[in-house]
Amino acid sequence: MNGLESIDQWPVDSASAGWVSADGTRFFLGDQDRPFALASVTKPLFALAVLVAVEEGSLSLEQPAGPPGATVAHLLSHSSGLGPDAPPSGLDAELPILARVGTKRIYSNLGFEILGQVLAAATEMSAAQYFEEAVVNPLGLTRTTLDGSPAYGASSTTKDLLTVTAELMRPTLISAQTLAKATTPFLESLDGVLPGFGRHEPNPWGLGFEIRGRKSPHWTGATNSPATFGHFGRAGTFLWIDPAAGIGCIGLSNRDFGPWAIDSWPQLSDDVLSAVKTSQI
Repeated sequence: MNGLESIDQWPVDSASAGWVSADGTRFFLGDQDRPFALASVTKPLFALAVLVAVEEGSLSLEQPAGPPGATVAHLLSHSSGLGPDAPPSGLDAELPILARVGTKRIYSNLGFEILGQVLAAATEMSAAQYFEEAVVNPLGLTRTTLDGSPAYGASSTTKDLLTVTAELMRPTLISAQTLAKATTPFLESLDGVLPGFGRHEPNPWGLGFEIRGRKSPHWTGATNSPATFGHFGRAGTFLWIDPAAGIGCIGLSNRDFGPWAIDSWPQLSDDVLSAVKTSQI
């Protein structure tokens, strides 16, 4: 038993899941090579590309970006004050600013759209091209693409995403220090709404990664540690890493997030953590 069997009970047409341990042990259930739309699980993947750009000196986390007073770090952590989405007329229109920079955690696809522009300008290539050269090619991902928004436009497979998950456990593209900074709460006292799960006080977030903290309800399991970081997507997808347990887990499906996921994902997470603990892998 590998803890993944509960995906057989998911009310979806197609699903795949997997987990990886710190020593590289991996388990899969379902078609590990089928691509799924990732929706907002795109964000941590794109954040990894941004962090590569920071380490190579193309960007700085303190670089101004977005509303006046905001930086790349504010955009990555949903603390820039921007509204959720771009105006209908596009990014050249007046930006919707709902709060002062650094005062609220407002989940913002728009912030990642602006990050895409900032990255493209800094590297003199499209955001998708830089993502491919900084993340996809070095990790040997074979079926991962960014065909649209850096907030929600990627697709990938269980096999590829477990490779990314392993990278986020033992980084090779960025330093361990940079990863630690990205997965530590940025402006940790900020309150805000976690989409699908309501308001949390506080609502901790790192630089591109949601951090579990003490949030309840939550899409990870009851036995996940507060240090767990990752993301879920509206397309019915999630990725988390629990550094305390030394486990990373993903789930992909072809059914949009909804009550079924709120019930099913925490159960899968707890099953995986229990299976790993009892088998002492």
